[in-house]
Amino acid sequence: MQNRVMHRLRRWESAVTNFLLLLSGILIMLIAWLQTYGVVKRYAFHAPDPVAYEFSMMFLLFCGVLAVAGVEKLDQNVRNDIVASRFSPKLRIVLLKIVFPIMSLVFCAVLIWKSLDDAIYAAQIGQVTQSVWALPLGPIKSFIPFGYILLTFVLIGEIIQGIMLLMGKNTEEQPEEQTEQQSAAGN
Repeated sequence: MQNRVMHRLRRWESAVTNFLLLLSGILIMLIAWLQTYGVVKRYAFHAPDPVAYEFSMMFLLFCGVLAVAGVEKLDQNVRNDIVASRFSPKLRIVLLKIVFPIMSLVFCAVLIWKSLDDAIYAAQIGQVTQSVWALPLGPIKSFIPFGYILLTFVLIGEIIQGIMLLMGKNTEEQPEEQTEQQSAAGN
């Protein structure tokens, strides 16, 4: 039962983070197109377009906060492997799968707390961008705590995986049929 729940949570987490990574990639392509459009309009037609800059900055924010959980989930984050490779396997698991994620959780907690407070305040006072469009900033700022809440789930999963590795339990994802067969055999 416990393995089946963990397996489903991991699948859900993987699906969400993979989708957000894909969305971030699409947003990066849109940023490139918007910036090209803005440069051509400014220099070729002598008519600067503030929309290109504003949307590029907004999409850049979305890319940063929405992709961070996926990057961590895929273990593609920046870390010092030169130092970590010199440790014993157990110490490496303790550091990379337990200690560092716990330290990251503290960072995420503060970031979620302050950014959520800022997003709520922006929504309450009706804060808008300083452009002609006057986009509301409350919904835009709410992407920051959302991205870091998702990162928090990924970090908690890493900590659980690290503890299971230390206990000698297999943390490899099993196909759902095998998991159901094992649980049916146990009943």
